[in-house]
Amino acid sequence: MFIETAKGVNLFVNDVGAGTPVIFLHGWPVNNNMFEYQLNTLPAEGIRYIGVDMRGYGQSDKPWDGYDYDTMADDVKAIIDELGVKDAVLVGFSMGGAIAIRYMARHNGHGIAKLVLAGAAAPVFTQRNDYPYGLTKQEVNDIIDSACKDRPAMLENFGGMFYSSKPSNPFNQWFMSLGLQAGGHSTIKSAVALRDEDLRGDLDKVLVPTVIFHGKNDKVCPYEFAGEMNKGIANSRIVPFQNSGHGSFYDEREKFNQELLVFLKS
Repeated sequence: MFIETAKGVNLFVNDVGAGTPVIFLHGWPVNNNMFEYQLNTLPAEGIRYIGVDMRGYGQSDKPWDGYDYDTMADDVKAIIDELGVKDAVLVGFSMGGAIAIRYMARHNGHGIAKLVLAGAAAPVFTQRNDYPYGLTKQEVNDIIDSACKDRPAMLENFGGMFYSSKPSNPFNQWFMSLGLQAGGHSTIKSAVALRDEDLRGDLDKVLVPTVIFHGKNDKVCPYEFAGEMNKGIANSRIVPFQNSGHGSFYDEREKFNQELLVFLKS
C-alpha cells in the first residue's frame, strides 16, 4: 500500500500479518526488503509486520528534498497516524535507528510502546572532537564522492562491510539490488544527514523500554555506539551479537528473531 504524507510524498508500506504491530525502518541505502528474513517468520508468531520504504528508497517517492532526520521522522508519524496503530514496537536499523530515535524525541513516542535499535547509526555516526567513534567525516565524504561517480561500485564496496558471515554471491547481488532501487540523489542526501546529524540531545527523550541489538564486529557503526546509546536512554539494555558485523539481522538471524520475540512478548 501507499500512504501520502502531508507534503504529498507517497511512501510504500508492506503490511503483512496480524497481531502486535511492529514497524521496521530500514538502513541506508536499501529498503524494507532487507528484513525478508524477519518477515519470513514473525507473522507466524502473531506479529504484524509493517515495513516502510523511507522516502527516496524502494517503491516510495523520491523527492529532491527531505532527507534530514526531522522530515523522515515526520514521515514515520504520517504512517502511524494513517494506520491508526497504537502500542506498536518501532524497530530501526542503522540509519533507520537514527530516525527512530529522532521520531521518539520529536513526536513524544506517539503510538510506540517499545523501541528496538539494531546496529543503529546513533547517537552520532561520524567522529567529533568529543566523540571518537565511527567513521570520520572525510570517510563519509569519500563515500558520497563515490556515489556521485559510480554508485553501483560504491554499493558493492559498502555491502562488503556489512557482514561477518560470508553470504553467497547471489545474496550479495540481491542485497546490492536493494540499494540500486534507491534514488541516486536520495542516497547522497541521506549520507549527508548521516554525516552531519547529532542525536545526543534526543536520547533522554526516549521514555519507552528499549533494547539495543549490536554486532561486536560492526565495521559501519562500531560497538561503542551501543554503549553510548545505553548510557543516554534510561530504560535500555544491550543484546550483543558476538558473531555479527553490521548486519546482525542476517549474520545471526535466528538469534535476532528470537531476541526480538522475547522483547516483544515481555
